[in-house]
Amino acid sequence: MSRGVARVCSVLLLAWVLMVSIAAPGRAFGSVRPVPGPVLRPFDPPDRDWLPGHRGVDLAAGVGSPVRAAADGRVSVAQVIAGRGVVTIVHGDLRTTYEPVRASVRVGQTVSAGEVIGVVETGHCASGCLHFGLKRGEEYLDPLGGGEIRLLPGTAVAVARHRAAERAAALAAGGGSGQLLNPVGGRISSAFGRRFHPIFHEWRMHEGVDLSASCGTPIRAAASGVVRSVSYDSSGGHRLVLGHAGGLTTHYLHAQGYRVRSGQQVKRGQVVGRVGSTGWSTACHLHFGVKVRGRLVNPAGYL
Repeated sequence: MSRGVARVCSVLLLAWVLMVSIAAPGRAFGSVRPVPGPVLRPFDPPDRDWLPGHRGVDLAAGVGSPVRAAADGRVSVAQVIAGRGVVTIVHGDLRTTYEPVRASVRVGQTVSAGEVIGVVETGHCASGCLHFGLKRGEEYLDPLGGGEIRLLPGTAVAVARHRAAERAAALAAGGGSGQLLNPVGGRISSAFGRRFHPIFHEWRMHEGVDLSASCGTPIRAAASGVVRSVSYDSSGGHRLVLGHAGGLTTHYLHAQGYRVRSGQQVKRGQVVGRVGSTGWSTACHLHFGVKVRGRLVNPAGYL
């Protein structure tokens, strides 16, 4: 074979390798699907780390269904965290997370692709499912699509600037006559923004502020309004949302419980519940959040 032909073949081979490498991110991670069920909720990461989104996929699976390791690796987490069983497996610079799972493996154990690591428990989807996540460092990837590139429209910069201006205006408005009441009168013990999560031990967005208060402390409405919802979930525990004028909502988490009902009118300073430590919480406190027209803002600008 002449050098010229060999050089051409080498270039073609390199091009083929690059095409395969670029296409690879479109494939599912690993060689085994943890559970065979269909996707109930797909990967939907937020445009910014601190915004709401779905940082994994939910796969249909009945309670008690076996959960299998997606690839060879080593177990780094196998424990109950905030009432939910979690298994994390390290695969080089990647790691997969499976929850809610009753683990049958232990920390430090080496597992093979397809090996059963536990069974599905209740606590995530009403109909039963497995939440399957994939991360590289602090970056969330699509475990079923390998982290595809998401292209933003040409108007993205203008939209981002407009939203930033709206949030700045909302914060400025919070310092005026519409200033909110501190619901428990406590100091801010954990600020709004990215923080190292006290339970999951990783950097996450803190979507409100934590206000110091002992268990049983009365929680008061930060402003007059109407009760939008009273609910319970594994992360926020007993949760209350109040709607106020101007598209503003206030959010109260981790309470012992609430004494108001959906649709009820409340007055500023009215006792609506008691401080607790339900959900993903390490001690009694109130998590207090504020949104303006559905967008998160820093509650400290209102207190």
